Amino acid sequence: MQFRRIDNLPPYVFAEVNERKTAARRAGVDVIDLGFGNPDIPSPDGVVDKLVEAARQGKNHRYSSSRGLPNLRRAVAERYARAHGVTLDPDTEVINTIGAKEGLSHLMWTLVQPGDVALVPEPSYPIHIYAPVLAGAEVRRVHLSTDADFFDRLTAAFRTSWPKPRVIVISFPHNPTTVTVDRSFFERLVDFARRNDVMLVHDFAYADIAYDGYQPPSLLEVEGAKDVAVELYTLSKSHSMAGWRVGFVVGNAEIVGALAQLKSYLDYGTFQPIQIASIIALNEHDDYIDVVVDEYRKRRDVLIDGLDRAGWEVDTPHATMFVWARIPEPFRSHGSLKFALDLLDNAEVAVSPGIGFGPSGDEHVRFALVENEQRIAQATRNIKRYLAERSDGFPDDS
Repeated sequence: MQFRRIDNLPPYVFAEVNERKTAARRAGVDVIDLGFGNPDIPSPDGVVDKLVEAARQGKNHRYSSSRGLPNLRRAVAERYARAHGVTLDPDTEVINTIGAKEGLSHLMWTLVQPGDVALVPEPSYPIHIYAPVLAGAEVRRVHLSTDADFFDRLTAAFRTSWPKPRVIVISFPHNPTTVTVDRSFFERLVDFARRNDVMLVHDFAYADIAYDGYQPPSLLEVEGAKDVAVELYTLSKSHSMAGWRVGFVVGNAEIVGALAQLKSYLDYGTFQPIQIASIIALNEHDDYIDVVVDEYRKRRDVLIDGLDRAGWEVDTPHATMFVWARIPEPFRSHGSLKFALDLLDNAEVAVSPGIGFGPSGDEHVRFALVENEQRIAQATRNIKRYLAERSDGFPDDS
């Protein structure tokens, strides 16, 4: 049987690792899972308490608003004002989404259609590429790395594309590569977008997860950004509320309004007790962000130090909850999927193969900081043993 849209999706690379991991655990193997970026830090107690309180009130069991409760949209606007000095109109420039993935996917329905082109960095979090694809657009990928000027590559790709791209999708701090940018990058990008009549969509999922004094800028801090751009913000990482599915699209009022119109046909909004509890998260728990960031920083340091002792040198990320690691040279030519599966089978550590984020990621694997420090330390000891046993690469290497 043929299906529409999903037949255009490639096999999900991460599924093979997940299946092997599940089989190993069923066989009694203690796999340390640093693959799926699924936060393990609990949500704030006060937010959970508010959820329970609101869920016990029958009036909150009815349909809610697909735009989000007014007080929730106001809380997001106030968070942006505190954190970034950005003024948002909660009535016209903020909308609640059922997580950032839903928000981005439905946003693409309003911005592109068959015949349109979207520019997307690659390697990439998969939904950044496939949200435009599912909307019928063609995606032109622009290689993202730290050793060249991404802005120049991006603008060159725009100028050589036909038809002219309608949307540029970006995300900094970046998943999976952990690349960061400063405000001057966004200033150049906004200026380019305004001069070339192209819309910017910035996934700001890791807005609050940064270390070593780095403060991720919001695209909307740039003067004139709201003329051409929207930004996605989420509580998944900042407040460790991934399973709650609370996201927002903020910025350009016309784009936000178009998404609101579309969502009015598709959903009735997030479960109202979740929205009510999210207001508490935004208004009363900025301090919890520091707790989350400190935990990820400690885990990052344990992982980096442990890999270094194992002889695997990797760059230290200044943001996100990931480490993007180039595969050791003896294994590199075989690709990231084979390396990830062999690491799982012989070191009992699960990581994400870089090929899952696009072909240019195939020399890397991604570690997610989703186990405690003791487990991460054990993972690096397992990796050290593994690399020592395979100092010349895979057994079939000559």
